[in-house]
Amino acid sequence: MKLGYIIFYVPDVSATVAFYEKAFGLARRFVHESGTYAEMETGATALAFVEEGAAKEHGFTVRHLRPKTNPAAVEVALVTADVAGAYARAVDASAEATQPPKQKPWGQTVAYVRDLNGVLVELCSPMEG
Repeated sequence: MKLGYIIFYVPDVSATVAFYEKAFGLARRFVHESGTYAEMETGATALAFVEEGAAKEHGFTVRHLRPKTNPAAVEVALVTADVAGAYARAVDASAEATQPPKQKPWGQTVAYVRDLNGVLVELCSPMEG
């Protein structure tokens, strides 16, 4: 087994893709012509977004992501050498500032924002070997 992609069910795929481009500098890997599914270029494992109505089409119910509710018990971690710069860029792009960059006891710098859908995004420096 290997992790292929992470998919978030979102109300607006196009707006989410545009947000991730502006806030985090990610590029589009694939956008379906229908506009209901997209993948971002994030290395070996893609970050993907699908229109939230697809859950019902797949035969299950999900708790929809929303910015004004508590975040789901999951986070997306984006690794960067410049956590402070990434945090500032994300907040400038309308990400919700959640926790500013902090040096952790294990040496990593970590910050948190929430995306336009309320997803918790960790911005962190690489782990030292």
